[in-house]
Amino acid sequence: MTIRDRLKGVVPHQVTHQVRSSLVRYGERTSDRRPLPDFLITGTKRGGTTSLWRYLLAHPLVPRLFPAWNTKTSHYFEENWGRGEAWYRSHFPTVRHRQALERRHGGPVRVGEAAPLYMFHPLAAQRVAELMPDVRLIFLLRDPVERAYSHWKERRTEGREPLDFVEALAREEERTAGERERLIADPTYFSEAYDWYTYRARGRYLEHLTPWLDRFDRSQLLILPSETLYAEPAATYARVLDFLGLPPHQLAAYEAHNHRRSSAMPEQVREELSAHFAPHNAALEQRLGMRFDWS
Repeated sequence: MTIRDRLKGVVPHQVTHQVRSSLVRYGERTSDRRPLPDFLITGTKRGGTTSLWRYLLAHPLVPRLFPAWNTKTSHYFEENWGRGEAWYRSHFPTVRHRQALERRHGGPVRVGEAAPLYMFHPLAAQRVAELMPDVRLIFLLRDPVERAYSHWKERRTEGREPLDFVEALAREEERTAGERERLIADPTYFSEAYDWYTYRARGRYLEHLTPWLDRFDRSQLLILPSETLYAEPAATYARVLDFLGLPPHQLAAYEAHNHRRSSAMPEQVREELSAHFAPHNAALEQRLGMRFDWS
């Protein structure tokens, strides 16, 4: 019986499910023909990673993940670690696909994914270093005060955050207590609370960058202020392409993705958060030898 015969009388959503399942299985069966990615955009959440990822996908030598409904990440190094390397490889283009793009566009293909939780997960740096020691890593770092508020707005809009911003900040440690330790103790554990409610913790960037700085040569890391991407998207995009070894490419427009308008942060909260992050920002600047305009 042919595939067409088997699909006769099947309603559209069933066809979609069957096609999706077939593509996932095909990706896993052909995983030995799918090289690991060349780069990762690893942070930070609400720092412009979606925008940069979409800019890169507009380059003719940066293919999408496989299957095509995968938007920007497999979540392998945090949520799906237990699925194994073959499953991870199944998300990336085959050697044949890469070669076809190189012939068509006359340049090197660069494959990657964008996963803001990778930078923050306590085991991700070690996992990436062991599997892909030569990978290139891009970190976008946003003013941690603005990042925290934007993170809360996103969760609030999604219906996952019932608390107002002040209460969410006050209860962060209580809501996430023990989650980091459990992630370290159980390699297959995934914590929604650690992802959803870490408004302050995710802005203490040096804590989370240090495992990457300790494991990778600095030449493999590109660390960019998110504010530079927002203010100078074309120049930042050009810098990223150069870092990845891709030929220059101009976009017709540089749209900001996932931007959310809202009321301003209460000034008293801003002052408290600014004081909280000030020593962390100073330590970050000293370690990196960079200046971040987050005053």
